[in-house]
Amino acid sequence: MRMTAFRALALQVATHAVNGAADPRGEILRAVERVAGRLAGARAWYGPELRLVVLPEYVLTGFPMGESVAEWLAKAALAPDGAEYALLGEVAAGHSVFLAGNAYESDPHFPGLYFQASFILGPDGGVVLRYRRLHSMFSPTPYDVWDEYLDIYGIEAVFPVAVTEIGNLACVASEEILYPELARVLALRGAEVFCHSTSEIAAPGLTQKAVARRARAVENLAYVVSANSGGLDGLPIPRDSTNGGSELIDYEGRALAQAASGESIVASAELDLAALRRARRRPGMSNLPARVKTALWAQEYARHPVEQPNGLAETAPDRSWFARRQREIIDRLYGPADPTP
Repeated sequence: MRMTAFRALALQVATHAVNGAADPRGEILRAVERVAGRLAGARAWYGPELRLVVLPEYVLTGFPMGESVAEWLAKAALAPDGAEYALLGEVAAGHSVFLAGNAYESDPHFPGLYFQASFILGPDGGVVLRYRRLHSMFSPTPYDVWDEYLDIYGIEAVFPVAVTEIGNLACVASEEILYPELARVLALRGAEVFCHSTSEIAAPGLTQKAVARRARAVENLAYVVSANSGGLDGLPIPRDSTNGGSELIDYEGRALAQAASGESIVASAELDLAALRRARRRPGMSNLPARVKTALWAQEYARHPVEQPNGLAETAPDRSWFARRQREIIDRLYGPADPTP
């Protein structure tokens, strides 16, 4: 039965990085156990109205710091049909929730690469959505092997929206909330709730991502459920560098609930789909999705080549390649740097 209202939670839990772990695979399984314990507590606290839980970005592993693509693939990437997803599916099924999260993921079609994947597991334990991040500074993306990726998966897998009993769900990974095009495409495909797994700086004032969350909600008349880390351990940076500020934003850009620092279930609120759908069907200046000139922008965007596809089709990825690509793009956009101070 399709619901018109339900409770969502941005589950703010700590991340334990596996970079220096003697047994990184064992650490990943222990992270799954931690998530399971925190979610069980949240479900007991909020009861059966809790239907959507969003986890922070790369909550099982942390992120690479100096590891090559091959090293991180071996150390931290999950197989799409691997034991970790199966265990998380059991957690979702055990509590009758949709569980959204984010992980580094291998792909048998691209054995030398990993992708950063956002996922949603359903109350039956199965994967209802898998989205591979398209914007990343130092990680491979589907766009880097674009032609082959489309041949294998098709465009529907690039911009997935899951039609579920709790509405139309989509995933946006971390800094991708800063890219309005991605959220707009997902909204045009029907997305009503953006599940935003992030790992970011929290601050008393509005950060860039906090501003972007409100903008994406208003632009698309959509809810944003954003889960940040509750601290990052195991790396040579202060643990509070990514800590706190998980929040739920409604379709008018208002914060429904926000968490402070540390592990927390405070960022939780009811999402009213009936109200959102009424807003989307109401003519007026604030109905921005109904006023978008898609053909105009598609034509103009085509005139400005920036990051191009297939960059890794025949190239082994390393950090220097990603940095060199961006420098070349900057020079193309703005001209070579002035050598004089």
